[in-house]
Amino acid sequence: MGWSGISKCRLFFPLVLILLAPAMSGINMSLASENNMVVAHRGASGYLPEHTLAAKALAHGMGADYIEQDVVLSKDGIPVVLHDIYLGTVTDVEERFPDRKRENGRYYAIDFTLAEIKTLRVHERTKRGSDEVVFPNRFPLGKSSYRVPTLAEEIELIQGLNRTTGRNVGIFPEIKDPEFHQENGFDLSKIVIDLTASYGYDTKEQLMILQSFDWAETQRIRNDLGYKGQLVQLLAENGWGISPNTDFDMLKTKEGLIEVAKIADGIGPWINQLVTGIDSEGKPQLSNLAADAKSAGLTIIPYTARADALPKWADSFDMLLNTLFVTVGVDGIFTDFPDKAVANLKSSR
Repeated sequence: MGWSGISKCRLFFPLVLILLAPAMSGINMSLASENNMVVAHRGASGYLPEHTLAAKALAHGMGADYIEQDVVLSKDGIPVVLHDIYLGTVTDVEERFPDRKRENGRYYAIDFTLAEIKTLRVHERTKRGSDEVVFPNRFPLGKSSYRVPTLAEEIELIQGLNRTTGRNVGIFPEIKDPEFHQENGFDLSKIVIDLTASYGYDTKEQLMILQSFDWAETQRIRNDLGYKGQLVQLLAENGWGISPNTDFDMLKTKEGLIEVAKIADGIGPWINQLVTGIDSEGKPQLSNLAADAKSAGLTIIPYTARADALPKWADSFDMLLNTLFVTVGVDGIFTDFPDKAVANLKSSR
């Protein structure tokens, strides 16, 4: 797989992040040929506010193989990179536009033009309705200045860094809430596919992997929109309320995974769907999900490895990664700490 560019994005981060990239670059791994892919989850979000260009530049410099983009649309149909369809909890939208919330109290990105979104300051994620940060030891709340990037700006940043560093880092966009966007008059998947194709990401040989939780949308992306690139079906739990029309319990069965393999190249499960705990001797207890997925010919790239929020069964970040890569045999990992994952993989070679 492979990727490309850089134009008029304003980069709100120190030049030192760019300068670090060549010195910190690692060996690039291909999804098809290596079983140790590091995907920077929302960028190097363990160190800088998520989905900012600063976090993406740092992730590139830390040696990530792919960098993730959650994509939603502005009111004028421009793809922007945000984890949610809402602007709250990661921006100061409540202060700048206090009267623009909907009846449910939420501020939707799709209700704001790109020009309006660009006036917002991005900060470390907080809990809804308070200034309490989700991860207390991460980047200080309200410090420095960050903005919401467009998908185009982020692609141009990554392609520009690929050129200046000689590395070949891929993109890993997620189609966020496609049904919501359709209800608001936009075909998010088509917009993203067309935009990424304009930057050269239009075949399975290019370093782009597209992902979605919505199983109906995953099928539509492949069958109706004719997307030819790498495609991953994300897996959640039915009780989470993510993509309510998707039966994740069904998709996780052996029969369900066989159906997924007819459309997608891989799955993106939650870590605890693969490892359910440890036994009395401290050995990891595995579900059948990984074995069934491999049997169906699917790659496995679980989410999310966090050094500051370990699952109950892991006593260290290295144990978490070793269990996933060695015991489970995953093909890659989403992580907020790409440097730690790269170091772990290098030390285990």
